[in-house]
Amino acid sequence: MKKERLSSAPKKPMTKSAKDTVTCYGIVIVAYIVISILLNGGHVNSSMKGLLIPICAYIVMALSLNLTVGILGELSLGHAGFMSVGAFSGVVAAMSLRGAIASTPLLLAVSMLIAAGCAAIAGFLVGIPVLRLNGDYLAIVTLAFGEIIKNLINCLYVGHDVNGLHFAFLKTSDALGLTDGGKVIINGPMGVSGIPKLSTFTAGFVLILIALFIILNLVHSRQGRAIMAIRDNRIAAESVGINVTQYKLMAFVTSAALAGASGALYAMNFTTVVSSKFNFFTSIIVLVYVVLGGLGNMWGTIISATLLTLLPELLRKFGDYRMLIYALVLIIVMIVSNNANFKAFFTRLFSREKSADVPSADDDTKGGAANE
Repeated sequence: MKKERLSSAPKKPMTKSAKDTVTCYGIVIVAYIVISILLNGGHVNSSMKGLLIPICAYIVMALSLNLTVGILGELSLGHAGFMSVGAFSGVVAAMSLRGAIASTPLLLAVSMLIAAGCAAIAGFLVGIPVLRLNGDYLAIVTLAFGEIIKNLINCLYVGHDVNGLHFAFLKTSDALGLTDGGKVIINGPMGVSGIPKLSTFTAGFVLILIALFIILNLVHSRQGRAIMAIRDNRIAAESVGINVTQYKLMAFVTSAALAGASGALYAMNFTTVVSSKFNFFTSIIVLVYVVLGGLGNMWGTIISATLLTLLPELLRKFGDYRMLIYALVLIIVMIVSNNANFKAFFTRLFSREKSADVPSADDDTKGGAANE
């Protein structure tokens, strides 16, 4: 009798947060398996292969920005600055440690960890004064930070020889004083050339899973609830004893660290990287991924980042009209996604499907009568 009662006990339905978590991991894992099968079968052309690692990097960038914009509720327009810090620090680490670490995956992992650490430090230094601001003021300051980082890297020279790393600022590469056999890594406005191509699609997949794990666990934790309470009502959060600056800084630094790791992954997919790549436009396009995917919606961000990164390549056959069509698609998607009539239509559609799946009381009565 006890076993029958236990087996007949109703199962608790999955919570919305659990469903979102399963959806996020499911989308990434299924996509990786399908793409791996297509790659092994030779069904992916070279141009699409070249986009796989940038897509992974942009997904991690969009997820990290969604933590700041969607979960924390603060608009950041300088996220490409953290990606830039991670890209150049990761490249310096990879080229300096290439002789000491023979394993390519290990060298890539160490480089991305160093990149994430440097970006986190930059995020901490920027966040201490900046996160006391709100709204438009914070957006303007973060925008300025991104441009400052780009210009600082244009003036930075870094080299490596048997004596270690050498740095010079506002000079030339000759000021590094490298010994014979030394190599200039960052050559001011010329950027970095001769980068070892360490990034792989599998590494990008793993980085996405790590980013999801960190963000989803933070969001569903006590600290995540405090961050969302600050987003919803800062005054109410302060009144119950939540340290607003501390929790905002926590989310901001975590977001910066993930952006730095994505920057390292992105940079080590190319042989040459310049600071102009991580400009204001990069911050804006990542923000577009977040807005179209839904603020606070991680699986939506993954889909939007993937589709909008692929779209320019898919529209390449239209030639000069490619970016015009891309802009029109963005406008249409924004209008549709914010249209109340479309939202009501899909709400009714899904509610009908759910009601069709749920058995009615009459069905239960008929079933019970039949059993009798």
